[in-house]
Amino acid sequence: MRKTMFSLAVVAAALLAGVAQAADKKTIGVSIPAADHGWTAGVVFHAERVAKLLKAEYPDINVIVKTSPDAASQANAVQDLATQGIDALVILPSDPDPLVNAIKEVKAKGTFVTLVDRAPSTNDDSVRDLYVAGNNPALGEVAGKYIKETTPDAQVVVIRGLPIPIDQQRQDGFDKGIAGSNVKVLDRQFGNWNRDDAFKVMQDYLTKYPKIDVVWCQDDDMAVGVLQAIEQAKRTDIKYVVAGAGSKDMVKKVMDGDKMIPVDVLYPPAMVGTAMELTAAALYDQVPVRGNYILDATLVTKDNAKDFYFPDSPF
Repeated sequence: MRKTMFSLAVVAAALLAGVAQAADKKTIGVSIPAADHGWTAGVVFHAERVAKLLKAEYPDINVIVKTSPDAASQANAVQDLATQGIDALVILPSDPDPLVNAIKEVKAKGTFVTLVDRAPSTNDDSVRDLYVAGNNPALGEVAGKYIKETTPDAQVVVIRGLPIPIDQQRQDGFDKGIAGSNVKVLDRQFGNWNRDDAFKVMQDYLTKYPKIDVVWCQDDDMAVGVLQAIEQAKRTDIKYVVAGAGSKDMVKKVMDGDKMIPVDVLYPPAMVGTAMELTAAALYDQVPVRGNYILDATLVTKDNAKDFYFPDSPF
């Protein structure tokens, strides 16, 4: 009888252990755009990097990363993830509004939803539990303040991104940053967050303006085109260029003391990794992470650049 009771106890303990182990098994689905340009290539890199880190930290976690070339494909990817029984969805939408219904369907099942970077028109708890993003107004303001403090009488040309809300937020922040100084903005044109388009805009500026002190462009990819145009024109009047994102090439220039790129402003693709880490903490550690989590627009200088340099990243 005693042996029988002992055997039953062992079986019960094994069953309880199995239940506990099953309870610890969580699946996070990560839906992100395909690597169709520099910044999104960085997003893919950091999503895959952090997936490995999470598996090391939480042995029972399953992280599924799916990339999609457009909103329609991403909606299908989200539905596919949902059929795999995910406990949480981390999504950086290629175009947020067309994806709202797909996201809401997942959330309605009790799945924890973390939205990254691009917010839909309605960005509240009906769509997501957690919102992780960079700070677009601060990206512009930090750049503007640096120019005001470093070259307070500068004549500046601006290369904007695209005529969409986040571009205007960055532009408004920049104007706030230079307010109260003698910084003069000579011109503002759109470079479409594209290095070739920015190259053409910068060529036009170099033809129109015999003296330019500083260039502010909203994106590191555009800065590549700007630097090429300056080099081809052999212009020596331009003191430096300020861009933003935190690409490895620009951060490396800052690290190396390149006088044309003395600083950069972070809008890091690594934010998707932050979102994944916070989501895992919510699932496993019951960390209260609901609401908004806005990353700082850190000024990258020679002193701190090493902290933001990822040499293996494609961006």
